[in-house]
Amino acid sequence: MSDTTLKVAATRQAWAAETRATLALGWPLILTNLAQTAMTATDVVMMGWLGADALAAGALGSNLYFATMIFGLGLTTAAAPMIARERGRKGHSVRDVRRTVRQGMWAAVAIAVPMWVFLWHSEAILLAMGQEPVLSVQAGHYVRALQWSILPFFFFLVLRSFVSALERPLWALVVGGGGVIVNAVAAWCLIFGHLGLPALGLVGAGIATTLADVLMFAALAVVVYTDRRFRRYHLFGRFWRADWPRFRELCRLGLPIGAMIALEVIVFNVATFLMGLIGAASLAAHSIAIQIASVSFMVPLGLSQAATVRVGRAYGARDVDGVRRAGWTAFALGVGFMALTGLAMILFPRTLVGIFLDLDAPANAAVIDLAVSFLAVAALFQVADGAQAVTAGMLRGLHDTRVPMLYAALGYWGIGLLLGVVLAFSTGQGGIGIWIGLATGLVVVAVLLVARWLRRDRLGLMAPGR
Repeated sequence: MSDTTLKVAATRQAWAAETRATLALGWPLILTNLAQTAMTATDVVMMGWLGADALAAGALGSNLYFATMIFGLGLTTAAAPMIARERGRKGHSVRDVRRTVRQGMWAAVAIAVPMWVFLWHSEAILLAMGQEPVLSVQAGHYVRALQWSILPFFFFLVLRSFVSALERPLWALVVGGGGVIVNAVAAWCLIFGHLGLPALGLVGAGIATTLADVLMFAALAVVVYTDRRFRRYHLFGRFWRADWPRFRELCRLGLPIGAMIALEVIVFNVATFLMGLIGAASLAAHSIAIQIASVSFMVPLGLSQAATVRVGRAYGARDVDGVRRAGWTAFALGVGFMALTGLAMILFPRTLVGIFLDLDAPANAAVIDLAVSFLAVAALFQVADGAQAVTAGMLRGLHDTRVPMLYAALGYWGIGLLLGVVLAFSTGQGGIGIWIGLATGLVVVAVLLVARWLRRDRLGLMAPGR
């Protein structure tokens, strides 16, 4: 057998091994993300059972909550690429990993407190945004119950980053699945007053989510404290000890991640508020279409998280070929999946909408028609959405976060939102114009991020991002 043949065989084996490693790490992360989305989707479904007004108010409240919370999500999940790099440099590192986890939790506390203060005034904020007073009052009550879930959820994310960076994400999946069950049962009881509990409506949904997040953090904390593979890190030892250099490092990496995620999520939340200005039917339809798109997005998001870990470990080990394989493997898997989901949205839109609303109820006809039209646009941007999500994770593995944040600002806000507003309100296209703008923004960001990865590859992936 010639040397060329041997090299080709070795290359194929390396790519096959990377695919297996990415899938082994990625599928629990995907299912964990789906479990977290299922909590929100469960609440949306039950809000829909209360009526269109409750669904619209819940959409306003949850979008304001997520627009606030999402920045901290990016900050706390910065622990994952830091731990991955440290383990790439030194496979048995304990102290550095513990320092990163501890400061991730410190960052969670630092960001959660001002978020609580802000969200306590949700009703006034929504009214200032021009939302309907009745919906704003309901949304405000909902958010006041929901906001206390922020800190336990951030703590859970830090621990999930830890177990994921150690490439043992199954425990996070198990805990996340348990959280879905707890949230569903608690929401069913507290929203509608089952099993002798009071019927609290939207407030019950907020309490249920908070309870589920507290239990998820507590359960995963027990796991990392007792499991022999995790307990040697002594994550909760000397939690009160300051480590300002590591805290600053985490912030330098995490703040741009949080800003980039926030720029994307908030632009969709702004779209929700704009839908509220167009009408209740558009708002409800938008809420349904976003939930469907969010479920499909969990797959490239999980692969993005896997790419961050795999690229980060290769980056820490200074393995250029390993970085390249890890990145492109995750990219191919994520984009391929999103192409299939886009096809499903084109072929079966009414079936998907029927999960949330009764298709035979005349009162729902307007919402259903709008939701189907929104899904048609969503189907077109699925590939771009998958590409930008996975490539962002690839670049985070290289600790390249500042320029991608700028790309997100340009694509989502400078192009996508501006175009959506013009189409919706100046040309009279309404909600569909908003969705066309969102799709355009996603395409722009995807192209810019892929171009940056290609540039890093051409210049040398180990070179610092500029």
